[in-house]
Amino acid sequence: MGMTDLPGRRLLLVHAHPDDESINNGATMARYAAEGAQVTLVTCTLGEEGEVIPPSLAHLAPGEGSAGAFSPLGAHREGELAAAMEELGVTDHRLLGGRGRFKDSGMMGLPQNDREDAFWGADVDGAAAYLVEVIRSVRPQVLVTYDPDGGYGHPDHIQAHRVATRAAELAADGDFRPGLGVPHTIAKIYWNRVARSAAEEGFARLRASGIAFDGVADIGDVPGVVDDAEITAEIDGTAYAARKAGAMRAHVTQIAVDGAFFALSNGLGQPLFSTEHYQLARGASGADPGVRETDLFAGVGV
Repeated sequence: MGMTDLPGRRLLLVHAHPDDESINNGATMARYAAEGAQVTLVTCTLGEEGEVIPPSLAHLAPGEGSAGAFSPLGAHREGELAAAMEELGVTDHRLLGGRGRFKDSGMMGLPQNDREDAFWGADVDGAAAYLVEVIRSVRPQVLVTYDPDGGYGHPDHIQAHRVATRAAELAADGDFRPGLGVPHTIAKIYWNRVARSAAEEGFARLRASGIAFDGVADIGDVPGVVDDAEITAEIDGTAYAARKAGAMRAHVTQIAVDGAFFALSNGLGQPLFSTEHYQLARGASGADPGVRETDLFAGVGV
């Protein structure tokens, strides 16, 4: 696709593993895709170290050497990701550096963090160069990724933040790898967030619903929950809630969905948010001071 063929609005999302995108941004992605925006997802690993929920798929669970050249779970999750993107109407989804370039690092402090091919240990500029090529190709006005803590401290989420932020800087630098394309400056960078009031309301609904999980998660278990004052953008994806739920169901090894709620491998219920929140980390807000944006492209020339 040449620069003259690009849609007017272009959104890039950078996530650590398959399923992160659907949980955090599924309604946003479905809404913008339906409205004709270019939505590009870059996933940094195949989540080879994820736990497996359904007993029927237990044979995919990571074991010795699971993050090597071939990972049954990684291959399966790649298929889940493709199915989730079909649910959301997103046709441009890529793996950072190509399939198998970077491997899931596991949770913080595990031996997997130190593997040679773990994403956590990748050279940031080297990994960012792969993303620079994507940025200069699709030329997004808006980038969505994690905060510096990765939302909850997972090493791959932290690294995804570092790589995405560095790639945005390098993509705009005409002296950096000119062979990767014409420099491009991303106008706005957002971090994934959840408004505390929305989390409290969602957990109250879950407790009142009677839906049986193994228990109910704590608000502190939800990545990215912050005080309402830190939220700068609120995307109403109510019309796309079913698509988000469908995308989450596609990640069957990782997520169990029940109506407007879901659980991860710990079996603890959480609310499924159809309104998604963001914090503007770089760029100018398109809303009046103190008012939340309702469009990530607000104030961006198209």
